[in-house]
Amino acid sequence: MKTTLYSIKGEKKGTITIPPIFSEPIRNDLVKRSVMSIESKLRQPYGTSPEAGQKTSAKDVSRRSIYGSWANKGYASIRRIRVGSGHLTGRARTSPEAVKGRRAHPPMAEKIWVKEINKKENRIAIRSAIAATANKDLIIKRGHNIGAITEFPIIVENDLEDIKKTTEIIEILNKLGFTEDLKRTSERSVRAGKGTMRGRKYKTKKGVLIVVADDKNVKNAAENILGIDICKVKDINTKLLAPGKTPGRLTLWSKSAIDLLDKENLFY
Repeated sequence: MKTTLYSIKGEKKGTITIPPIFSEPIRNDLVKRSVMSIESKLRQPYGTSPEAGQKTSAKDVSRRSIYGSWANKGYASIRRIRVGSGHLTGRARTSPEAVKGRRAHPPMAEKIWVKEINKKENRIAIRSAIAATANKDLIIKRGHNIGAITEFPIIVENDLEDIKKTTEIIEILNKLGFTEDLKRTSERSVRAGKGTMRGRKYKTKKGVLIVVADDKNVKNAAENILGIDICKVKDINTKLLAPGKTPGRLTLWSKSAIDLLDKENLFY
């Protein structure tokens, strides 16, 4: 299977044979599990203190023979602060239904959040996500504005990896036909809810993924463009290829990345 090879000026330079990985069957179920596995490992465990709600002098005094007993006096049989504690005398504590008591079912710090996936299944998921970058229907379904682009995957000469300036990257993307998608990702929206107070005020749409063999300078040049991600082909994963567990991300490949993908038979 062949596709067009472009220069960084957007001109057609000939054709290139793409590896068979782009013809893999697309397994949405495995892609979803793989992304969930990556995201679960990024989550920070949290939980309450085991002593929360238990630091009190309250105790259960239910026998009549004990001084300060609450037996047969119309009080519920739960732990209470002892007699002689001033205004707190008789106040219930420790029970979930009591004021300042413990929580009934608190989050536990020892809970395991990580969701594992088998290595072979993960490789299949990555191959599926790579194949989805060559599927026009899936790219459109994901919400990308492809404009006049008709051929996928989009492969460009290795000069792309040597770019040092952000303005040059934007100019190259415009010449290759990514103008509409850059407009789509150029605006960010304010998140609804309390997330605005917790370091995630803005939501940004995912745009073009640039895959290279060696990032050299292009990573520094493109990382400030909203929605764009850059990665080496050896470090690629399903979270980058299928953000939100949806395969079909608009992807720009360098020729050396395609050659490395084929030469080293990656993800098999």
